[in-house]
Amino acid sequence: MKRARIWVLFFLVAGACTSYSHTEKAATQLAFGTAVAKRGLWREAAFRYEQAVAKEPSNARAHNNLAVALEANGDFARALAEYKKALELDANNSYIRRNYARFAEFYTSYTKTTGKAAGAP
Repeated sequence: MKRARIWVLFFLVAGACTSYSHTEKAATQLAFGTAVAKRGLWREAAFRYEQAVAKEPSNARAHNNLAVALEANGDFARALAEYKKALELDANNSYIRRNYARFAEFYTSYTKTTGKAAGAP
């Protein structure tokens, strides 16, 4: 039974890898990042979104998604910077604006409660 689970996991991972065969594209990195984020793998998601940003620095969605992943990982200072960059690139995007507003509300409360900015020792 345990061996069967290992094989199933192997085939799922192998199949997922072939779905994302064009890793040189920002869109592929975004899709892969979203897939792993849905599984709660936020560090991997952040890595993929960072790859997307590197490949396409003017992609507001990539910056927004990176911000969400960084926030989920507790890296609030970097998340704030990425949300701001996403807004700078696409200020009229209501989805990005909502994400930023939600984060800003949390971040303000966090800094008041802890007495320090995120990322500070």
